[in-house]
Amino acid sequence: MTGLPRPSLTYRTEDGLRLGALLWRFGPGWRMISSAMLGGGVGRREWVLNAQVAAGYSRMDPVEHMDALGPGGPGVGMMTAAVVERYAAAEDGGAEAVATVGLGVPTWAAAPEGVPDPGLPAAPESARETAPESARETVGAGDAGVLETGGRAPRPGTINILVAVPVAFSDPALVNAVMTVTEAKTQALLEAGFPCTGTASDAVCVAVREDGPAEAFGGPRSVWGARIARAVHRAVLDGARDWRARREHSPLL
Repeated sequence: MTGLPRPSLTYRTEDGLRLGALLWRFGPGWRMISSAMLGGGVGRREWVLNAQVAAGYSRMDPVEHMDALGPGGPGVGMMTAAVVERYAAAEDGGAEAVATVGLGVPTWAAAPEGVPDPGLPAAPESARETAPESARETVGAGDAGVLETGGRAPRPGTINILVAVPVAFSDPALVNAVMTVTEAKTQALLEAGFPCTGTASDAVCVAVREDGPAEAFGGPRSVWGARIARAVHRAVLDGARDWRARREHSPLL
């Protein structure tokens, strides 16, 4: 198997909720770089888990929690409050990307110190070029995360991205690939009309083959970096638009 395997989708009941989990079983022969708490860093990994958790997740043992949900052995475990079965996938020249998109709490990476990240409504398509300062002014107009009853609505967040390519990468190229994924994600969010760079809890995992000549570059103008960028951009763009469409029908999403 040289590409992204088909994920399995399972459900569990937790915190009184029916929650989904996607599991990709890669098997041996893969190296991965990830920001996930379980299996993060760089190393040999055989599976990737993307598990939905309740909004407002507050467990103090996330690594143990994700490990218990996985199949055992070396793997990567990511979590999100987004609906994982609504994942978006894209492929470009052999580079494959999958994104689960939740935008209940969109953020700018460089935000003023001490200013919380309230849940924001999606910006209209015409606002895709809005600057961070304008977005902060919109925040001041009201907190979209507060219900009429005075309680706070759960706002699922987190954009988790999994990328797989059928070639080997050097360690520097892997780091570069993570940068490429992040840049492509932000480009897609802005094009979808969300004035943000992502959410504060986004995670990424890039899987490459362990054997074979190692690619030296992973930037957006390298051969494989460009393919990764286009695949991630398409997946996140589709996922962001789907999230907005569902939220229009269910404002508390």
